[in-house]
Amino acid sequence: MFVDHSKIFVKAGDGGDGCICFHREKFVPLGGPDGGDGGKGGDVIVKARATLRTLFDLKIRPHYEAESGNNGQGNNRYGRSAPPLFIYVPVGTVIQDVSSGHVLADLAEDGQELLVARGGRGGRGNAKFKSANRQAPRIAERGEPGAEITLNLELKLLADVGLVGYPNAGKSTLLSRISKARPKIADYPFTTITPNLGVVSFGAGSSFVVADIPGLIDGAHSGIGLGDEFLRHIERTKVVVHIIDVFGFDNKSAWENYQSINKELKLYSPKLAKKPQVIALNKSDLPEAEEKIKQFKKHLKKKPIYVISAMAGVGLKELMGAVQKELENAPEPEPIVMTEKVQEFTPTHSFTIKLIDGEFVISGKHIEKIAAMTWKEEEEALVRMHNIFKKIGVDKALHDKGIKPGDMVRIGKIEFEYTE
Repeated sequence: MFVDHSKIFVKAGDGGDGCICFHREKFVPLGGPDGGDGGKGGDVIVKARATLRTLFDLKIRPHYEAESGNNGQGNNRYGRSAPPLFIYVPVGTVIQDVSSGHVLADLAEDGQELLVARGGRGGRGNAKFKSANRQAPRIAERGEPGAEITLNLELKLLADVGLVGYPNAGKSTLLSRISKARPKIADYPFTTITPNLGVVSFGAGSSFVVADIPGLIDGAHSGIGLGDEFLRHIERTKVVVHIIDVFGFDNKSAWENYQSINKELKLYSPKLAKKPQVIALNKSDLPEAEEKIKQFKKHLKKKPIYVISAMAGVGLKELMGAVQKELENAPEPEPIVMTEKVQEFTPTHSFTIKLIDGEFVISGKHIEKIAAMTWKEEEEALVRMHNIFKKIGVDKALHDKGIKPGDMVRIGKIEFEYTE
């Protein structure tokens, strides 16, 4: 099943907890702290793979979570770091951060990858907190929570040439004649409901990829019919081949159809309308086609028009020659502009305090991380957290908000009663 759009939620692995432990060995009194650090949580990486053609797997499984790191142990043993979690997508997938709307990457090459969520670092064991003034610290850190992000994935096929036109114009038939692709072909409109790709070999060692786009109708740019779902697939193409049924479609002449399709392309994307376009009048082998061709050519005298019959194989060599020539002169498609990096992992000490239902709620990435990595069961660890908060101005800000002893404070998932 062809799926070209999916929304997924990913969470990197949490870091492992640091260990509180003291060395215990016969004849070694006062061995000191030897709690090891926790292991790093697994990163989440999106990677392009040429063998994939659809986002179907990600549509049916939209949640991904990497492994957490192992906890540290005594005798200065570090926890194992978790391996990265790879999410594989087709080449041509554009990744967008849902919360900010920023485009993070355009995975246009096989093997290209993007780190979308960084695993949390492992918490430090109590061996790391030993100092001249603190010989036996009962302090360790819990693992840092892994990053979370919701992503929009949009597949834009990578093809050199895009076939456009009204339904039943003969695009699929043409693709089947010029390549080894075998799209569904029938004598009713909207036979093609998903894009098809074919590789055309032309000349000595020359080849290019052609995409057959489902038929467009009036209003396709705004969501009518199937067109708006698949117009994105010809945004990357270098050349557009406009296939026109000489007998027209939907009670309109071939010339009216030609104008309507170009209007839809322009309304969808002005850049798309400016791409080099090769015009092909199809079904020239049918009775009365010659008169229809003459009528069309009266309206378009300055542009070359290629008269073909995709079914009978007439005029295809000349058409492909013209396409090859346009490809040689066509500029490379403009790359998708990345608006921002995936995430800024550098800590910021900014925070906000809000009074919600009688509870002082403190928010801020750095402050929430410190709270999450604090062992609430150990008094020394809580004192350390309080000293950090005091240093960055949390105490003063709470007093300015009118906090009193006994009021409840919440930071992330941690709640405690405020005391002086």
